[in-house]
Amino acid sequence: MSNISDKSSNPKPLFSVKTIVIAGIVWAVLALLFFLLFSITPPGEERPKWYLIGTYIFEQVAYLFAAILCFRNWRSPQIVSGRQVWLGIGLGMLFYFLGNFLFGLWELVWKLEPDVSLGDLFFIGTYLALGWGMIQAVVARRLNLEKWQWAVVLAIAAIGIALAVRVTTLGTSPAQAATLPSSNNIALVAQASPPATPPAAKPPAAKTPAVKPTPVPAPAPAKETKVTPAATPTTVTKPTVTPSAAATTEEATSAPPWVVAIDERLKPFAGPIGLFYVVADVLLLIIATMLLLAFWGGRFSQSWRMIAAAALCLYIADMWFKWAEKQRDYQSGSLPEVFWVFSGVLFAIGAALEYDTSTSSRSRRSGARKRG
Repeated sequence: MSNISDKSSNPKPLFSVKTIVIAGIVWAVLALLFFLLFSITPPGEERPKWYLIGTYIFEQVAYLFAAILCFRNWRSPQIVSGRQVWLGIGLGMLFYFLGNFLFGLWELVWKLEPDVSLGDLFFIGTYLALGWGMIQAVVARRLNLEKWQWAVVLAIAAIGIALAVRVTTLGTSPAQAATLPSSNNIALVAQASPPATPPAAKPPAAKTPAVKPTPVPAPAPAKETKVTPAATPTTVTKPTVTPSAAATTEEATSAPPWVVAIDERLKPFAGPIGLFYVVADVLLLIIATMLLLAFWGGRFSQSWRMIAAAALCLYIADMWFKWAEKQRDYQSGSLPEVFWVFSGVLFAIGAALEYDTSTSSRSRRSGARKRG
């Protein structure tokens, strides 16, 4: 009867850890191939909408399954590293899923590119929840790192901070990026104005030969009237400018009013939120390195290797986005953004490995007690 009760209290999971790991690897490889094959576009052309939708699908599926597996660890009393740890990581995956969904609405449905959107609130929750969960693992572990391990942590922290500072200061500054469109408009006006001045200077030269033949005065004014339309390119250039402005206003008004109001209210927080992302990425990288070294060589090292690699992928993708958003020719869906998909897949694999290791070790302990 005891064996029956033990089996009923520990039901087999729907998918084995081997199946989850293979599925995660296949999903990551498919995402990499998708980004490699379709992310390259000719210069001056935008990426198709179906491609952007595909990138969101790869990210959303990875983070959704990661959240489900982390919550499974949270509900299991057998998790050795602590249920609160996986509650925090699971909330972080869920917040990222929701924030990415809202960001997709802003970008794909309403075609808006605000500095701060409603999705950023969930992204902030992602970092807070991940940090809380991983700190819980550090506190429960009671780290006793050796000197060389602390040296590794300090080296990675120094490299991460230096790279973050370099990325945030590299490229065009927001002030320069704001002035670039205005300089382009001035250049366009300068290009449109020269054609208007030469025709104004040419009519006098056309008048002088036309005035000399006195017998035929009538054709001269006719020619002058024909010459005057040459000054009309100024009128042609004006409508070319106005439709673009009208198009931008139409695109701006295509979103619901409450969306535009939210963007306007959140715009002043763009600087502090960007700084928060950089600091949070560096802290997560440091904490993941400490956990990796703390669990190194043990039975649970495999799962925390995956978690450390997931934090590193998240750091790489965020640093790339921080640099790329300053560039005027940036488009969503670039190749380095596949690291976001890798991060979700690695979090899911780490959660699956942790669950399998915890349940198998608990079953071994119960079996040893029965033999005794």
